[in-house]
Amino acid sequence: MTDAKHPLLRIREVAERAGVSSATVSRVLNNTGTVREATREKVLAVINEVGYRPNRVASNLRRRQVQMIGLVIADVENPHFTQMARAVEDTAYLRGYLVLLCNTDEDPAKQREYLKVLAAERVAGAIISPTERDAPEISELIDQGAYVVAYDRAIADRRADAVLAANVEGARLGAEHLIAGGHTKVGFVGGPVGIETAVERLLGYEQAMSVAGLRPRVAQGDFRVEGGRQAAKTLLDGGATALLVSNNLMGVGVLQAIREGGLRVPLDVALVSIDDPPWAELTDPPLTTLAQPVRVMAAAAVDLLLQRLQGGRKRGKRQMFEFELRHRGSCCSTETWDG
Repeated sequence: MTDAKHPLLRIREVAERAGVSSATVSRVLNNTGTVREATREKVLAVINEVGYRPNRVASNLRRRQVQMIGLVIADVENPHFTQMARAVEDTAYLRGYLVLLCNTDEDPAKQREYLKVLAAERVAGAIISPTERDAPEISELIDQGAYVVAYDRAIADRRADAVLAANVEGARLGAEHLIAGGHTKVGFVGGPVGIETAVERLLGYEQAMSVAGLRPRVAQGDFRVEGGRQAAKTLLDGGATALLVSNNLMGVGVLQAIREGGLRVPLDVALVSIDDPPWAELTDPPLTTLAQPVRVMAAAAVDLLLQRLQGGRKRGKRQMFEFELRHRGSCCSTETWDG
């Protein structure tokens, strides 16, 4: 869809392709009125497909009234956060907002500095995946009048909205899947102590092992490749025949450790990883994962933020999303996997 077309014609084309009214498309673009979530997702998908970009950002720039959202993520090299950042930027831009990206590298000091920058820039709001959930700078940002949405990890200040994944239930599902496959020596490659998602995923794993009457086997990682490699090596040396990995970057390190040990997936070691990176289907065999609905969660975070900005809601709200087990070949024999 070219920029030469009149905005009303562009909206009508989107409406026709999505099978909805032009009024519905306008409500989605402006985040006004009531639109069913499934309909909203269909409209946004068509907008992305045809390449329609409303000109509100350009208008704001001409008026020198740039509407800016801060986005604070824990690790830009982590595919989970890379996908999330892209989805937030896509959704925010369609609604007329620009995004200021801040990468903390899981460093509380770096997070504090970036939050000070966002406060100085007087951002309209911020979506934050916190390394330090109770950082005073978060509350100071809210005190200043900015609205805040926690993504993936909760924030201590209850005035903030939150978009979270059901980590306990997701990790429990992954461990139960390996146990159901006949494994009794299921190891867990955990994340850093003090990070909310790591704590919750460990709890879910421990719950599954307890119900099955099995001894937990845990090695601490750091949500990075090398930490995953070292943790996996410890577990494999201890006799683990199956591994549940707490995030996708550590999954890379786990695969390295398995290869270095001369072992085969899944014949020697069954493997399930939390998060579903783009390369999961490219390994041999493809990797079984627990996937978060990243784009849906990112759109929900932007929606929550804009609801507050537009005065539609005063109190903090929390939305929880389930993991999807994507069964592939890394947790069962290649002879029995049907692809």
